[in-house]
Amino acid sequence: MTGAALLTAACKPAGGEQSGEDGSVQSDAKGGDAPTGEAPNGALGVNFNEDPSDMNFTQVRALSAKWVRGFVPMTDYFDTHSPAQQPSIARLLDASGNGFKTILSLKFPFLTLGQSLPEVGSKEMEALLKRVDRVLHAVMGKMDILTIGNEPFLETRKDERNARLNVFYEHVAEHVIAYRRKTFPKGCRTRLYMGALNRLDEKEGRTKATERWVGFVNRKPELEGLDIHPHVDSLQAAGKYVQYVASRLDKGKKFLATEFSLVQLWEKHMGDKIPAAYAEKYEVPPNTRVWQVIGNAFEEPVPQKRWDDFLAMSPWFASHKDYLTQQMQMFRETGKLAVATYGVAQIASMQSGWDAHKKPWILNPLYANRTVKEENGRVGRTTVWCDSFRALQDS
Repeated sequence: MTGAALLTAACKPAGGEQSGEDGSVQSDAKGGDAPTGEAPNGALGVNFNEDPSDMNFTQVRALSAKWVRGFVPMTDYFDTHSPAQQPSIARLLDASGNGFKTILSLKFPFLTLGQSLPEVGSKEMEALLKRVDRVLHAVMGKMDILTIGNEPFLETRKDERNARLNVFYEHVAEHVIAYRRKTFPKGCRTRLYMGALNRLDEKEGRTKATERWVGFVNRKPELEGLDIHPHVDSLQAAGKYVQYVASRLDKGKKFLATEFSLVQLWEKHMGDKIPAAYAEKYEVPPNTRVWQVIGNAFEEPVPQKRWDDFLAMSPWFASHKDYLTQQMQMFRETGKLAVATYGVAQIASMQSGWDAHKKPWILNPLYANRTVKEENGRVGRTTVWCDSFRALQDS
């Protein structure tokens, strides 16, 4: 099923913009709040999340990617450390200096820290905004896109995922907008988006708070749009995400998809028996489970051909080998996609604590650097994703 068939609504690029020769969109906005340079339109880049240690620019260039995205937790780390030394920020600044376009998401991990959202005017809010200012000083005008919030509704206590969440993030956004206006009165390279909405394929993910989130983006001319993270079990579920934002964003607004995958589908098959053909070819006990094959590959990475066979012989994966192509088609057909970024490398957190119940993020990335052994200096790959990704750079 094509992306168009999965959408019930689509939107075209807004008026007040014109397309450049390379298909990018150029804003005709003027004044201190106007971003400078060309706005992205339908781009596909790579995402390293919070850990850039397994990514290098040679790998990114091999994919023909021009965009690199990561996120940074806004914690008390910045009370004593220089933001430019924080790994995600440092790598993105380095990427910018090496000719890549960059996206940084500011993550406020209140749930992980066991903290409530600070109230406007409180000492806690004042301290947090000082951290934000330190980061803004390091990145504003250097990043191409700054996203306010990573996954707000998942990183906040459940009983605060209401108007209280909106008030907090709206206050932070206003603060960032004011900083940019004051610091760059003649315009700034850095475009502003609001962070990612999650679980829009589920009824409980569509609330008054998410509606207010979109409404805030629509009424703030300084905000280019919002981000979505459709980690789903089917393209149909992803279509619900896309329809939700495409039908609600006003003309002139776009969306990012800085994370997306079929990880929810992969998760359903971790307890499956491995394919009989794979078991026979590689002399593996036929009752071995999928999650065990992956765990064994952590202990002893396998040759590229064996990893390719494992995925190709697994119907639940092989039947979705065109996922990346179809998902990008869906995004682009709305006319509202700014940039999508896909997982670039298998990182340490994907491997740690591996068992039958660990969410298999490990199957998403373009590079299979932790499950496939390096051969002749070539890092392991998830071949179907790499081939699709490169092809999508020219489409």
